[in-house]
Amino acid sequence: MATKPVPPRPVPRLYLATPDVDDPQDLLASLPRLLAGADVAAVLVRLKPTDQRTMISRVKALAPVIQDKGAALLLDGHVELVARAGADGAHLTGIAALEDALPTLKPDRIAGVGGLKTRHDSMAAGELGADYVLFGEPDARGQRPSVEAISERLQWWDELFEPPCVGFAGSLDEAGEFAAAGADFVLVGDFIWADPRGAEAALMEAEQAIRQAYAATSGKAKAEQG
Repeated sequence: MATKPVPPRPVPRLYLATPDVDDPQDLLASLPRLLAGADVAAVLVRLKPTDQRTMISRVKALAPVIQDKGAALLLDGHVELVARAGADGAHLTGIAALEDALPTLKPDRIAGVGGLKTRHDSMAAGELGADYVLFGEPDARGQRPSVEAISERLQWWDELFEPPCVGFAGSLDEAGEFAAAGADFVLVGDFIWADPRGAEAALMEAEQAIRQAYAATSGKAKAEQG
């Protein structure tokens, strides 16, 4: 009996992390072009800590620009501000933070999680109901796993589990590598904003790298199935 072909996985999409937002005016000037020029599924808004009222007003200033382009707006932490600021969800770091946040965020909002040091932590996050798991982000000391280790973890998750996985790319090369490894989304941030050509060119190049890596691995998978 012929085996049923596995449906191809969708092209991985971009997940854009902002710089730490103090005055949102610079972002408001650049975000519309960025979101129009590339397929960004979500924007992770990193807020510079200050009083809650000010942080909420910053998110409310950014929300229409992001959400009107069809992208989700997630806050990096600050679960208590999500509903009041009109965000779509939050990104948490670690299992304990996810557990604490779920009653506040579910069922209406997105709860993503990173800071997952072991496979066991990753599986626990999935069982708790995380909407995605993130692999490869720096820890509190700025240390990251090797690119090979991140790719291996993405591939393992992609093959076995339903919730989407996100690869944290620190460079253009990593964006392509993680797309090839099985990431559903590729998180890009600091290297995009630091690009001397401007963030718009860097983001479009990252999207191209992701699509090329995906096309190469999809072609390989078809050949192996054939």
